[in-house]
Order: sequence, then structure tokens, then C-alpha cells
Amino acid sequence: MSKRDVDAYIAVQAEPQRGLLKEMRKIILEIEPGLKQVISYGIPAFKLDKEVVCGIAARKKGCSFYPFSGSVLEALRADLKDFPQTKSALHFDKPLPKTLVRKLMNQRQVQIMVKAKRK
Repeated sequence: MSKRDVDAYIAVQAEPQRGLLKEMRKIILEIEPGLKQVISYGIPAFKLDKEVVCGIAARKKGCSFYPFSGSVLEALRADLKDFPQTKSALHFDKPLPKTLVRKLMNQRQVQIMVKAKRK
């Protein structure tokens, strides 16, 4: 699964989801340009080495941001209070602020580093 697969996933989405996904991908890659684009669990995801940092997906109404760890959302609960969410995803109908995406990604990357040190 590659960037081409991510492009294909985004291309088949209806608007406004297609535009939201394109904008979120742009934000994610501006924050961390070295991430590899893949499909993981059926959605566009962004990997650093072998670990998924985050993913994005279209929903019936809007889109979702997946940090691939429920504890990321829990750790940033105060920052996320204005956004609807589940245990594993943050839901949005307009692009998330870049500063918030950066916090989410940084929190996930810290988890990945801690996990790697335990091995």
C-alpha cells in the first residue's frame, strides 16, 4: 500500500470529505515531511519507520483523525474538549488546526519512542 493507494482512497470520496482529507494530508506532511503514506485498517495512514503515527478517514458526515492510540486522545483531553470524538478518533467537518495536529502527532511519536525503548 502506497501513496498511490492513499490518492485513490481520497479521489473516490464525495465533497466535502475529499477536500477535508486533502487538506489534512497536507497539514500532516507539513508537520512531518518524512512520513510514509500507506493504507492501514482500510484508511490513509502515515508511518514513521514501521509505526503508524496517525490516520485520516472519510465518514458519512465529515472526517476523522486517528492517532492509532486511544491514550493520545486521553492525554490531550483538555485540548480536544470542543471536538466530537470516540475512544479512538477525533471527528471534524473542517480541517483541524495545525497546532492541534502537531500536538496529537507529537504525543503519538513520544509513545512510539517509549515503546521502542522497552524492546
